[in-house]
Amino acid sequence: MTVAFYSGRRRRAAAALGAVSAGLLVLSACDKPTPLVTVTVGTESVHAEATCYNDGEAIKESEVQKCLTQGTPTKIDFALDDKVRIGVDPEIAENGWTLLFGAQPVEQEPYKKTYRTIPGNASFSSQTGEPTTKADVNIMETNGTKVIGIYRFQFEKSS
Repeated sequence: MTVAFYSGRRRRAAAALGAVSAGLLVLSACDKPTPLVTVTVGTESVHAEATCYNDGEAIKESEVQKCLTQGTPTKIDFALDDKVRIGVDPEIAENGWTLLFGAQPVEQEPYKKTYRTIPGNASFSSQTGEPTTKADVNIMETNGTKVIGIYRFQFEKSS
């Protein structure tokens, strides 16, 4: 009768190979996380993942308007005289991003830096010029003319 005995070295090598294989299998099942946008006012920060994101590919034009209003936006409140700091992941900045109040772009060209500051009072006026207490603010990640991701926030005026 012959019995195969493995040395300690071979058992450890087999165990290590099994652990590496299992780890790769687990990692292959994970989704890549979407980039984040962070809004900071004073010492309070909130983060949002994209409400619409297609793994870095363009979102269909027919879906963009729906993406600007669907889901629950991430909320943050602040006073009119506060400074609002917006930070995006480097991947978003590389593509370019635009700040929108509601569905209206604030600027014509996409911003290519990871950080910017806006005055708090800039977001609290309506289309008619009337003051408001809430504002829907969207960050739109673009690549040329294609929309890659939309990140939603709701700014609320504190008393």
